[in-house]
Amino acid sequence: MFSTKDQAIAYIEKITELKESKHWPNIKPDLFLSNLKSNISNPLNIYEGSNTNFCGYAALSYLPLHFDPLGFVTFMVELYKNGEASIRKEKFNPSAAIHKAAGTLIFKNTLDIRPADQLWFLCLADHFKGYLNFFNNTFQPGDEDRFWASANFAKFNRMIQSLYNYNVDAVGSDLIRPHVKDLYTYIRDKFLLGGTVFLFLDNRYLTKKQHSHFRPTAPTHFITVLDIYKKGDLITLVYWDYGSKTLRQLTPYFLKKITFGILNCTKKIADGN
Repeated sequence: MFSTKDQAIAYIEKITELKESKHWPNIKPDLFLSNLKSNISNPLNIYEGSNTNFCGYAALSYLPLHFDPLGFVTFMVELYKNGEASIRKEKFNPSAAIHKAAGTLIFKNTLDIRPADQLWFLCLADHFKGYLNFFNNTFQPGDEDRFWASANFAKFNRMIQSLYNYNVDAVGSDLIRPHVKDLYTYIRDKFLLGGTVFLFLDNRYLTKKQHSHFRPTAPTHFITVLDIYKKGDLITLVYWDYGSKTLRQLTPYFLKKITFGILNCTKKIADGN
């Protein structure tokens, strides 16, 4: 379904008293609601945290925060109150370790003071698994920085289809770049169709992260395309990343070098379960 920012804000403001949750002992209800309201008011401000592997979950959050914010906040409030909640047919029943960890992450920049974001990211990583979880399937303190929290390309696609009933058109993979001759035209055409376009990149060349220097050449990062256009030989890419809007100018060669996956999401006309 679709909903509006105003509906979501009105829902939050009607909550005059939210009791401390026995399920989330390290999350204060006032900070939880404040975090949710901030996300709804400024959806591009949601932030994965410094040097975590939460970027896939932050990128995915673009969809509910922009197109169904009321559904997002009602799910989050139910999850806080009851310790479990569902989105469509996906029932989130976080492990005891997740209940204890949410609200305690530190040294992650502004994520430290955003307990609702910690809860959301940890629950997504706990619920959805991929092959990167083969050797690390159960959360341990510090796993937000490790493969436990990672989202590979297939897992990212699966999360969107399972949670938000979108048509997903994806090319590329974790290892092989997409067989697309003209990446700029392909991405631009998908963007102009009105869907939401995500790119899966080797971000060592696009952004600076401390842990990127210790990783092999491979895609590790998701961004959300906000605009793309070309002037002369340079491509201008405007994208969501790290809690803000970023603009970069790239050559076609550089764009091809860093891009491993392109995913276009369009809402299904019949929004069934």
